[in-house]
Amino acid sequence: SLFAAVFNPGTPYAALAYKELEAAADVAKVELRAFEVRSPEEIAPQLEASKAAGAGGLVIFEDPLTFSQRSEIAAVASHLRLPAIYGYREFAEAGGLMSYGTDHGTQWRRGAEIVDLILKGAKPADIPVEQPTKFELVVNLKTAKASNFTVPPTIMIRAEEVIE
Repeated sequence: SLFAAVFNPGTPYAALAYKELEAAADVAKVELRAFEVRSPEEIAPQLEASKAAGAGGLVIFEDPLTFSQRSEIAAVASHLRLPAIYGYREFAEAGGLMSYGTDHGTQWRRGAEIVDLILKGAKPADIPVEQPTKFELVVNLKTAKASNFTVPPTIMIRAEEVIE
């Protein structure tokens, strides 16, 4: 089956993220194809092109462009009956099917703690680099029902939040 990766190639991390997604797609033995969006006007046509190409699902890379257009992306994906996963919970809250990513609130609080350490005299070079340890899965059941998607019980049981 084909999965479409929708992203803004002008985002610095997009090429690296796509490369990582390609590696995961190879392991999962699914086909992956890039659909680039550089402006809000390109979103609907690129999502429609992914559907026409036979995509069975979408992976949306988040950046300022896609984040600002999250409601439209979710609406178009739902209209096209394309299940999509996002990296930020705000996409699921805006009507996207599901999101899986780091808990941004935890990251921001930890960032504030690190700034506090630095302001109290700690040397930035002495503060260890940390990887996120908390990830959250959010499922928008309202979107799933409206699009006639069945979310497997194995996903539902792992969801930290279900939007109904």
